[in-house]
Amino acid sequence: MKNLLLRTLTGLVYVTVIIAGITVSSYSFLVLFSTISALCLWEFYHLIQTQKQTKINLWYNSLGGSLLFVSTWLYAAGLVSPAIFFLYLIYIALVFVMELYKKQPDPIMHSAYIFLGQCYIALPLALLNRLAFRAGEGGENQYSWTFILALFVFIWINDTGAYLIGSQFGKHRLFERISPKKSWEGFFGGLFFAIVSSLVFARFEPEIPYYHWAGLAIVIAIFGTWGDLIESLIKRTLGVKDSGKTLPGHGGFLDRFDSLLLAIYAMLFYVELFIRN
Repeated sequence: MKNLLLRTLTGLVYVTVIIAGITVSSYSFLVLFSTISALCLWEFYHLIQTQKQTKINLWYNSLGGSLLFVSTWLYAAGLVSPAIFFLYLIYIALVFVMELYKKQPDPIMHSAYIFLGQCYIALPLALLNRLAFRAGEGGENQYSWTFILALFVFIWINDTGAYLIGSQFGKHRLFERISPKKSWEGFFGGLFFAIVSSLVFARFEPEIPYYHWAGLAIVIAIFGTWGDLIESLIKRTLGVKDSGKTLPGHGGFLDRFDSLLLAIYAMLFYVELFIRN
């Protein structure tokens, strides 16, 4: 009972912070997700460092991912030219140069772990900026949080529906080798609830047809499930249960954002191909 209360309180704070960070302004969005990028990378690199017996500069590489988000935000907001990305390219170059002086037993694997974190976490989070900004009538880029909020809501509804249906009716394992508790019944239950929740967005954003909102819910539910399974695969490979203990009752930051990392690609492709074309 105590753990359930703690989990609920943590969840409420988490949801409140995410919604506020997304909806208050583009600057709160910037602060929130540049911080999330750094924290998720910190957890990932800490796990690699602990389990693979390799030394990774947590500060430098976590802030490197945050730099990518900030650079992308500045460019998406129309405040700077593409030259801003040279800063991130300098970070990448320094990763290679620093290997000359670190005397790592396996510098190739060490560099691979660092770039895996950047590709797995920093890149998709930076692409959130493409969803968040769009060209306004005056030619200036304007911040719009609708797609970002929908992304999180669809993931939350899908996860909740999958848990409720799966815990009651789950009999057929979805991917037992990686996540023994997930079931096909839970997957389709979560998918159903996500599609139903898309009708709410269709009601308040009628300029986007309801079938596109449903399409977004479907691709996010599918890719969000894959994203969750990918993190489960990483944790199983590293021999850990949670990515961290930062969020009481929920594990670490990466445990909360694993579904998001792959779902961002799916939503971005769908939006660009069918909604903004």
